[in-house]
Amino acid sequence: MYDYQKDKLFFAQIADGLKELGDRELSSLGARNTSQAYGGIYFSAGMEELYRINYSARLSTRILAPLVTFDCTSADQLYEKAVRTNWTDFISTENTFAVFSNVSNSTITNSHYASLRLKDGIVDAFREMTGKRPDIDPVNPDLWINLHIRDDRAVIGLDTSGGSLHRRGYRKDAVSAPMQETTAAAIIRHTEWSGRVPFYDPMCGSGTLLCEALMHYCRVPSGFLREHFGFEFLPDYDEQLWTKVKEEIDNRVRALPAGLISGSDSSGEAVGISKANLSSLPYGDKVNLEVLDFRKHRGLENGTIVVNPPYGIRMGKRQGLELLYKSLGDFLKQRCRGSAAYIYFGDRRFISNIGLKPAWKKPLKTGGLDGRLVKYELF
Repeated sequence: MYDYQKDKLFFAQIADGLKELGDRELSSLGARNTSQAYGGIYFSAGMEELYRINYSARLSTRILAPLVTFDCTSADQLYEKAVRTNWTDFISTENTFAVFSNVSNSTITNSHYASLRLKDGIVDAFREMTGKRPDIDPVNPDLWINLHIRDDRAVIGLDTSGGSLHRRGYRKDAVSAPMQETTAAAIIRHTEWSGRVPFYDPMCGSGTLLCEALMHYCRVPSGFLREHFGFEFLPDYDEQLWTKVKEEIDNRVRALPAGLISGSDSSGEAVGISKANLSSLPYGDKVNLEVLDFRKHRGLENGTIVVNPPYGIRMGKRQGLELLYKSLGDFLKQRCRGSAAYIYFGDRRFISNIGLKPAWKKPLKTGGLDGRLVKYELF
């Protein structure tokens, strides 16, 4: 038996800034005994919960199933453990695989070298058993295998998600510096928007916030467009149970009322990309989009406004950005009375340029950014 079969323990990779929300989300999807750790959250679950979490979780990056755990102080030990593992329980020589590793505070210091030794062990295990070997596909393999070594303790696991869950499948194109889907989902969760009031993004860019708002309201699972999951390669995969779980979740999808979600951008190219991305999702055609600078927009009273303004040197000169943020603050103050606005600041220095008193500020550290999500109540 493999480790996950013995203790029903799995690991959700979640960005540090999303762990609190991620913990609550996992529990709501059936995870038990959640415990935050370096790089994510451990949790207990049966197969039904594992399928549901992979199909529905919006904040996790990958769900890993530990296979073997062992002391590892040399690359040879890693290789020998890989050679002795029966990889035919998971894939055949007709499948492809890839290895991704994380190494910290251990005798083995190079994660790339660790990945190579594990890969060599897997390939040689197949050669010994079958005389053939599976191919490596570092971009889109059938199976992702994870190696985690910390304090000379190694865990070889299987990625039950089959690649990063932040890749929802709706992003056909993007403007520069698009927001990651998990970050957008966390922002939507922080707003507590339920659909009782209109939702508007005045600088929609590629439409990531709009897509995540639609999926949130319509109950479209995060994996709706995903063709395959890694858990289909587990030796105890139950296709009938997976079909049942998927159907139950899909049956909860609801329609989007016309006019509930809208977005605009001064760039016609950005609006075109948003429209293309939204078209991949159910009811995406119900989202109102227009090419319009927010400074010319009529505004939104008694609604929810969520925006990720540009930031960083590559987006423009600092002085120009300061004026943009001031204009955004004026727009909210003058034309959005009765609304709640949520602005994500990838660069916290621009918070003061809004010119409004925050109701709260929440750290949101993802993708190497130490950003802040700030709420403004517009009386």
